[in-house]
Amino acid sequence: QIQLVESGGGSVRAGGSLKLSCATSGLNFVNFRMAWLRQATGKEREFVATISWDALDLLYADSVKGRFTISRDNGAKMVYLQMNNLKPEDTARYYCAYYTLGPAEAHSSYRARGPGTQVTVSS
Repeated sequence: QIQLVESGGGSVRAGGSLKLSCATSGLNFVNFRMAWLRQATGKEREFVATISWDALDLLYADSVKGRFTISRDNGAKMVYLQMNNLKPEDTARYYCAYYTLGPAEAHSSYRARGPGTQVTVSS
């Protein structure tokens, strides 16, 4: 059974930083492109960032480019999201997800299995 468990969320002031982690199990991790998605209260889920299996192809939503960095550790089967210069509009629940089918920058191309981790940014 595939399990994705996110951690590292919290409450920070604007301009602050957080690093999210995602522990995976039950997934042939090295074979999968991975992504971070987010969903704010009352809004649709959206794509944040994705990383290819070999970490050579990184894509980001325009809203986070230059501030967020996605990375992975294939040996540990972990995915990370370093978030710097956080803004109030980054407030959302963040989900780790694995690629299934479709465009790499579409949230619908991924499947999230974990509870997510809440990030709250105050002004």
